[in-house]
Amino acid sequence: MKIVAHQLGKRFNREWIVRNFSYQFESQKTYAIVGPNGSGKSTLLQILWGQLPKSSGEISYLVNEHTLEVEEVFKKISIATPYMDLIDEFTLQEMVAFHFQFKATRNQLTTAEIIELSGLASASKKQLVNFSSGMRQRLKLTLGFYTEADCLFLDEPTTNLDRKSVGWYRENLSLLAGKATVIIASNIDDEYPAEAEKIDVLKFK
Repeated sequence: MKIVAHQLGKRFNREWIVRNFSYQFESQKTYAIVGPNGSGKSTLLQILWGQLPKSSGEISYLVNEHTLEVEEVFKKISIATPYMDLIDEFTLQEMVAFHFQFKATRNQLTTAEIIELSGLASASKKQLVNFSSGMRQRLKLTLGFYTEADCLFLDEPTTNLDRKSVGWYRENLSLLAGKATVIIASNIDDEYPAEAEKIDVLKFK
């Protein structure tokens, strides 16, 4: 997926969080939106995937040079963030099955295969309300990585992950190289590959 942003801006009351952001995200490349805490990385990411309305500017989405209508965009993207909601009453197995009622799985994987790949199979029948913060984040990343999507958005992806889970994250991220557009918001170098194209959000204030 190619995403073209032109003069995007977001203002809360009189304060501009992001202003005059123009950028072209090319298909199947990896990008890192960087900057200190509170600099507007998450806000920009949410505008790009369509959750937050923009205050100014234009944004367009293209797949194979075909412009997508706004209502089609959600079918082509996948998202993983620490603040993304899960259904606490569900078990892991139920949550994965529910998610993939609405999205196709990458490489036509089954629910059981995805749970195995998540590294959380021993907790498949455990309710999510009883998951640790690290397990919850790993599940969110699993749903993001294994959804068939043209573009994956990741916001501070290693939040709450232990060292083993960070290794699992990096391995899965590397598998998407050249297969999807990946946009990562982060202020930690290890959260994105060295070859990622970096975008300093502080330049757009």
